[in-house]
Amino acid sequence: MVRPGRFAAGPEPGVWRFTAPAQESSVPRTRHAVRDRLLAQGMAGERYQELVDDLLLIVSELVSNAVTHAAVLSPQLHCELEIGPDRVRISVVDGHPYRPKAQESDPARPGGRGLLLVKSVTLQAGGACDVERTEAGGKVIWASLPLPGTGPAGAGRCGDDPDEDPDY
Repeated sequence: MVRPGRFAAGPEPGVWRFTAPAQESSVPRTRHAVRDRLLAQGMAGERYQELVDDLLLIVSELVSNAVTHAAVLSPQLHCELEIGPDRVRISVVDGHPYRPKAQESDPARPGGRGLLLVKSVTLQAGGACDVERTEAGGKVIWASLPLPGTGPAGAGRCGDDPDEDPDY
């Protein structure tokens, strides 16, 4: 039993994978699956609300990008949710080799700001994000956010390493 005024140990750790077709309908379905898993693992309530909201925004943007830009070469996408002792990592894998680039905000252009939004939300939360190649030639785009009260979930970077591929 948790004493009054103290938080429980935190969410239950684990790794969950969701596979979906690269279709628009997969965006809300994946977001809802991630939300349901976060809540089932103990991330309900006011303490986790901002983190859950940030993660749901991130997964929506990443799945939407995979559907929009990778579906031609990658009819399936994979989402992975990993809850660790001090962080939550969400990643989306597709089979397209295209390495996305975060666009600058341009009010005259509709869309194109999803990765910029992911980077901004992630950095604001004290997290890290990046894109990496898979062994099969595709890519995995991920974001890692700290659990409340645990500190940063990485070096506070988001693809800004000058030695990394400059396209992200």
